[in-house]
Amino acid sequence: MNKFKGGNDRHLSLSNGGTAVFVDVLTFAVSELAREPWDFRFAALLSLQNQNVMGRGVVGFALEELDWGESPQEAAAAKDFLLRVLDLALTRHRWDELTYEPPRVEGYLRTYRAMVQDFDFATAKAGEDVLPGPQEAARASCVRHRVLNGLPFWEECVFCTDGL
Repeated sequence: MNKFKGGNDRHLSLSNGGTAVFVDVLTFAVSELAREPWDFRFAALLSLQNQNVMGRGVVGFALEELDWGESPQEAAAAKDFLLRVLDLALTRHRWDELTYEPPRVEGYLRTYRAMVQDFDFATAKAGEDVLPGPQEAARASCVRHRVLNGLPFWEECVFCTDGL
């Protein structure tokens, strides 16, 4: 099981298949909306959830481990971005490009959105940052799939490594 943790001991536990579809639909949305440095850092973190590269059952992260920014305004902007990503994913943005029907992912997205909405970034733990730094932000795009890819961690996007 892969876990994506929120605050107050809330978490989203996903099977390997559930994690793959969760990452796929979020990749479409993140790639569409990323504009600010934090957004591209989050895109890099999302690319690190690629089980085809990282291994099955070993991905996930906790919201409290993210670097939400230096100020309450930066944290609010980062949280707003993540909520907009989830909202866009919930509109089924580009799901027609998937080679499968994701029957449960809408529930995963709704659960995770509630976790993000309720998360108090003031509870983030200093020194436990899992968010890739600015120099590791995902800024390259996969031409074939039109999404941000895994650079600088690897050259392929999540769809390339899945053979799509």
